[in-house]
Amino acid sequence: MEPIITIRRLNKSYGEKIVLNDISLDIYPGQIIGYIGPNGAGKSTTVKILTGIIQDYSGEVMVFGKLLRDNIMEIKSKIGYIPELAELYDLLTPREYLSFVGKLYHLPDGVIEERSRKMLDSFGLLANIDQRMDSFSKGMRQKVLITSGLLHNPSIVIMDEPLSGLDANAVILVKELLQAMKQEGKTIFYCSHMMDVVEKVSDRIVLINNGSIIADGTIEALKQNSADSLEQIFSRLTSSGNQVQKADDMAAAMNDRG
Repeated sequence: MEPIITIRRLNKSYGEKIVLNDISLDIYPGQIIGYIGPNGAGKSTTVKILTGIIQDYSGEVMVFGKLLRDNIMEIKSKIGYIPELAELYDLLTPREYLSFVGKLYHLPDGVIEERSRKMLDSFGLLANIDQRMDSFSKGMRQKVLITSGLLHNPSIVIMDEPLSGLDANAVILVKELLQAMKQEGKTIFYCSHMMDVVEKVSDRIVLINNGSIIADGTIEALKQNSADSLEQIFSRLTSSGNQVQKADDMAAAMNDRG
């Protein structure tokens, strides 16, 4: 099977700060990739390169067998991007916003309306379809954002903390949706700090730290016959000290009278 995304020697710096350092990765159709790492590790930069937001990098990124930098609009049309935070034009209603997004992908009006209603209904938001979003909670906004990222039925879905602000039932729905999309052969690139969710939904874990990939494999392979959770593996590979001791030191600091 040919990879749907191929990354070779990807490098990105801001001045003297190296953000990505020689990243190479093959991602295959129908995989859910859990892409994890500490703050500042390079996750968001990788995502922004894959989605075409950042274009000044060195190295090679191939998507659908085509060079990303030379076919950026064609490739972006087949990718769904769900960021943690995004501007939703909150003076619009969900119907208006999703119509705007659908037209960007050249979807017919009837398709936009049908998909919008069904997806919002699944999220329990159909009754709010004509309500201005400036009155929406964070979770409601996130549901509209997820809907907008999937409206054009993309082959690759890139999610950056997609569960932020969602209630428990919506989290369960999204986890089931990931499995359904995987069964359809879609590729999901999933970035999150919620280790328990990443461990449950991912076929493969890629751990990045200080701009370099330090682990890549199934959760079973990463455990290497230990009983550690993904959270414990993450801490062991990325932490500079004992987290329990650090917590005790912080608690003691709160009681310090100077």
